[in-house]
Amino acid sequence: MADDSKKIVGIKTDDAKDGDSSNDDNSNVNIAENDEQLKTFKDLGVTEVLCEACEQLGWKTPTKIQVEAIPVALQGKDVIGLAETGSGKTGAFALPILQSLLASAQRLHTLILTPTRELAFQIAEQFEALGSSIGVKTAVIVGGIDMMSQSLVLAKKPHIVIATPGRLIDHLENTKGFSLRALKFLVMDEADRILNMDFETEVDKILKVIPRDRRTFLFSATMTKKVAKLQRAALKDPVKCAVNTKYSTVEKLQQYYVFIPSKYKDCYLVSIINELAGNSFMIFCSTCNNAQRVALLLRNLGITAIPLHGQMSQNKRLGSLNKFKSKSRSVLLATDVASRGLDIPHVDCVINYDIPTHSKDYIHRVGRTARAGRSGKSITFVTQYDVELFQRIETLIGKKLPAFPTQEEEVMMLVERVSEAQRFARIEMKEQGEKRKRPRGEEGDDTEQSSGVRKKVRGGAANRRRG
Repeated sequence: MADDSKKIVGIKTDDAKDGDSSNDDNSNVNIAENDEQLKTFKDLGVTEVLCEACEQLGWKTPTKIQVEAIPVALQGKDVIGLAETGSGKTGAFALPILQSLLASAQRLHTLILTPTRELAFQIAEQFEALGSSIGVKTAVIVGGIDMMSQSLVLAKKPHIVIATPGRLIDHLENTKGFSLRALKFLVMDEADRILNMDFETEVDKILKVIPRDRRTFLFSATMTKKVAKLQRAALKDPVKCAVNTKYSTVEKLQQYYVFIPSKYKDCYLVSIINELAGNSFMIFCSTCNNAQRVALLLRNLGITAIPLHGQMSQNKRLGSLNKFKSKSRSVLLATDVASRGLDIPHVDCVINYDIPTHSKDYIHRVGRTARAGRSGKSITFVTQYDVELFQRIETLIGKKLPAFPTQEEEVMMLVERVSEAQRFARIEMKEQGEKRKRPRGEEGDDTEQSSGVRKKVRGGAANRRRG
């Protein structure tokens, strides 16, 4: 197995093993050669039972990050995995952990920390799918769900706990009998995002209450200063498995921009959705309010849109995600909460309705399409106020993006219909705001009866509004 990781470089620490130093020259060797030698999960050292589970999931050959990380993890080393989104990171840590569980079954064996609730549920799904034949039990511990019911799940001592840092701390401090003193594995997925969301103090607290003698996997799309600091604090002699050192977007992704006046943003959005009808869209907005407003606007125009943002309850968020995954809705309006780690297999087109303020978020947003070797499109709206941010994105990805072809005359023909839909959306937003203020009022995030407002509002010239 030692040969499999020849091209994987150990990060040099003061007490680095002598064996690691010989690899230093190979730090930038392309891993294409490795790919040729290693075709199957079996070649990586994965046991028969788990190889069969991979086959049932349709994983025929390991991805690059899996080829790099799995052999190292099976050797019992700590791993830092740097890979773009959609590269199979979950499999890279799930398989070694399940193999360790097979060797010595133990309750509360693994803790996986993730930045968002949706990602936690998704990782749990993958663990359950891979571990179904060996009876793996998982628990998802995230905010937005009743603590009491979570305490009951923890009392059953699952093998794998997948948690967001804040809610895990709540349980460690308040749930009697729950401790992670026997933990064998700690995984931090999307570590850069966990730290960007100011979970640093929570992560420090968690590191203090889990055993020092454990295995740690740290996965991140980008290596930031904070991640490097965390790596020094939490990992012992880690092996770095980097698939893409440069910030990059997938090759099969066609990236475009549209330069538009900000007040006609909604018209251009409707025009592009009509033009690419039949595709599924994920549209990113910068605020929850905007995601909700645009979803209502599109729905008023007969487009099956659904929002996913932080102000929705956890059940509604999962409901939205499932409706989009099952293709009963073709347009998902999301804030950045959804841009990391969500594996929705059929997104054909990502639209950045609001340009991301952090250029790195652009990579994660557009990473929702063109996943696992499929092709996809991304279109970024650039208004007169966004030029500098857009130039930063181009610099980061090292590409000049082409303009997406649009017909201005056709777009302008939509102005009247869109202004009317904007007006309805404003009224509905107001109504939902009032409902929220009422006690026990259920806000309709996906009410099909958006046309109900139309019945109340008759005629009247459409007022234009700024986008």
